[in-house]
Amino acid sequence: MRVILERSNLLKSLNHVHRVVERRNTIPILSNVLLAAEGQSLELKATDLDLEITEATAAKVERGGATTVPAHLLYDIVRKLPEGAEVMLKTDEDGNAMTVASGRSSFRLQCLPQSDFPELSAGSFSHIFRLESAALKGLIDKTQFAISTEETRYYLNGIYFHAIEAGGKLKLRSVATDGHRLARAEMDAPAGSEGMPGIIIPRKTVSELQKLVDDPDVAVTTELSDTKIRFTIGSVILTSKLIDGTFPDYQRVIPTGNDKKLIIDRETFARAVDRVSTISSERGRAVKLSISDGQVTLAVNNPDSGSATEELAADYSSDPIEIGFNAKYLLDVAAQLSGSEARFMLADAGSPTLIHDTSDEHALYVLMPMRV
Repeated sequence: MRVILERSNLLKSLNHVHRVVERRNTIPILSNVLLAAEGQSLELKATDLDLEITEATAAKVERGGATTVPAHLLYDIVRKLPEGAEVMLKTDEDGNAMTVASGRSSFRLQCLPQSDFPELSAGSFSHIFRLESAALKGLIDKTQFAISTEETRYYLNGIYFHAIEAGGKLKLRSVATDGHRLARAEMDAPAGSEGMPGIIIPRKTVSELQKLVDDPDVAVTTELSDTKIRFTIGSVILTSKLIDGTFPDYQRVIPTGNDKKLIIDRETFARAVDRVSTISSERGRAVKLSISDGQVTLAVNNPDSGSATEELAADYSSDPIEIGFNAKYLLDVAAQLSGSEARFMLADAGSPTLIHDTSDEHALYVLMPMRV
């Protein structure tokens, strides 16, 4: 194999694929990126056996072929080469090593044969549909913060995507929860998603997807089956296994009878929560909201370091209520809201609270209260 290509093209593709490769691997081939040169392009592929990412980039192929080299090492080398440089990749006759040459720099990397590289066989996909990348990004961004990190409840370690009938229309909905909070976002379901199975996309896949859907004008082709999902975003193909589990019936935890309405300026509220929570112990991080006619008082009490209070004006005219929340969870939700105001729907101090985004009717958040 002998290929010449622009450093910027190679770096961009390596940047996408090398992130999938775990730093520590017991299987040596999983530390490598597969390079395959053919026609006028170089294809790069990396996998961790659950997730596979492939990208093709323009290259001058003088001799076709394929090999695998350490992914993070190649990325670091290319990253440190000067901007605007040309890079030549050339394998030895016996295929045991590859030379990376650019200007006066030359590196020699150990290769492992292409035949050892695992293939994440996709099988057949039952549903195919297209989404604008901005729409997909919205579904992910508004829910991913609520994904559970508790490995024992593995079925909560991802975002639940499913099609659902709501208000006489078919919606594509994303939901994430960790048992303490829940985030839900939705959009009109695209053609082709009718009858799709409910699927749980793993946290790592969600994280990679977030980085790939930066360009709002790109359409994303989504293919899925009961066990796998594949996203095609421009020249990048991301294939992932799905979490094999049943997502809980989240509808049951979304309260319907909350009748106490609190409307408050989002930014003022977030800054106040951030300020008063400075005094709280990292472990508890509870902030108490005392809500009465036209105002909210935030209070934090920490036996070890002291206390803090702050008063805010608010739109509220129901019975007074005192309720506690985890400060970090309040800040996480506030960061997702796009409107200038947040609308809280409360019941009592022990029941879940609903939070709506005043400028996005398709997003909904549920927070469980804390004892304070």
